[in-house]
Amino acid sequence: MPAPKSRFTEIAITGLAHVDADVVVTTESIDDQLSATLDRFEMPRGLVQSLTGIDERRFWREGMAPSDAAVLAAEKLIGESDVDPDTIGLLINTSVCRDHLEPSTASIAQGKLGLGRDCMNFDVGSACLGFLSGANIASSMIERGDIEHALIVDGEDCRQVVEATVARLQRSDIDEETFREQFACLTLGSAGVAILLSRADSNVDAPRYLGGLSVSATEHHELSVGGPKEGRTQAHALLMAGLDLAKDGWQEAQAEFDWASDSIAMVAAHQVSRVHTDMLIDRLGFDGDKVPRTYPTFGNTGPAAVPTVLSKEVDAGRLKTGDRVILTGMGSGLNAMAIEVVW
Repeated sequence: MPAPKSRFTEIAITGLAHVDADVVVTTESIDDQLSATLDRFEMPRGLVQSLTGIDERRFWREGMAPSDAAVLAAEKLIGESDVDPDTIGLLINTSVCRDHLEPSTASIAQGKLGLGRDCMNFDVGSACLGFLSGANIASSMIERGDIEHALIVDGEDCRQVVEATVARLQRSDIDEETFREQFACLTLGSAGVAILLSRADSNVDAPRYLGGLSVSATEHHELSVGGPKEGRTQAHALLMAGLDLAKDGWQEAQAEFDWASDSIAMVAAHQVSRVHTDMLIDRLGFDGDKVPRTYPTFGNTGPAAVPTVLSKEVDAGRLKTGDRVILTGMGSGLNAMAIEVVW
């Protein structure tokens, strides 16, 4: 049975913006805090950096909520876009981090932005694929004629889970198995990003969001389980199952959409670590020079990672009109997705 496909012909990208969190936290500083635990397990100093390739990550200053980060990116986007914010008919928040269980973080962000009563809002949760899932939902609604414009936002604030994990791993009663299970939380970073999708018929010169393909292997849903202050990951099993799923979906997408590697200008891949990125490039046959890396200085920012890579490449002027871009990632659950954008 073929994988689910979402292909669009009438969706334009009329705004894109990211904001970097403002507090830099080095991996060396985290390693120093864990020195006693590393010594007890006879693990080398510099372990976190050597295994992940992450030199530093960023946190928001104290008092910032996930909705605040999302709003910062949205305000930057709105200030740079020609779209009247009063015509935005939908706001979707896609972050793993939330202000509260209820109300939705989307409703909080919408209130802070001052969008009107006619703007729908809701959260979409799909781990690290939340942003791409939200963009597909919004595109379907735009193409169907329900709305003209949709704002998809993501604000991640990983300070709480990283600091709680470090404190837990400093305890003398922590065993090596627990250390390994919770190690992945040390890769997390914070970020904010937003994209505005619109009907293409009134934005003929704007980049196009064409959609793509999604696949799942939910028998692996227990390989990575997280909460506000703790996460447990079977890292190797998750990586291998995710790569198998991504390769299977990528082969189908290539055949379906003619995604030949030499026709793709850039791949915006979900950023987890050096090992994850290197193995993804190898398994899917990507050109490594076309896969920008943000994890060394920003860590794993969850669903914010893929659109942040795209936004940074646009800001740096490294995309030109007509370039084909693939947005791709894997999320615990397991799910994988690949989306085509033409700049």
